[in-house]
Amino acid sequence: MAWGVSERTRLSGPLLLVHARFDAGAARLAGLAGALLGWRPNEFWRATPAELAAVLGALAPEQEAPASEGDLARLKEMFPDG
Repeated sequence: MAWGVSERTRLSGPLLLVHARFDAGAARLAGLAGALLGWRPNEFWRATPAELAAVLGALAPEQEAPASEGDLARLKEMFPDG
């Protein structure tokens, strides 16, 4: 359901701020889905948050595990702060 001007004018205070942030966030995500995934607006709005997260997560590069304590100890031995 699209919000018309009359519905928006009934919102005030914090609720209006939340609505404005939702609008901006949804527009940004819809644009990303269109640019990265080739989704049309109706495909974006029909997708669940879990579906969108799964697709975007699959596009993200895998991250390496952080350095272990052993890794840090070896680096300290190799490069002492003398």
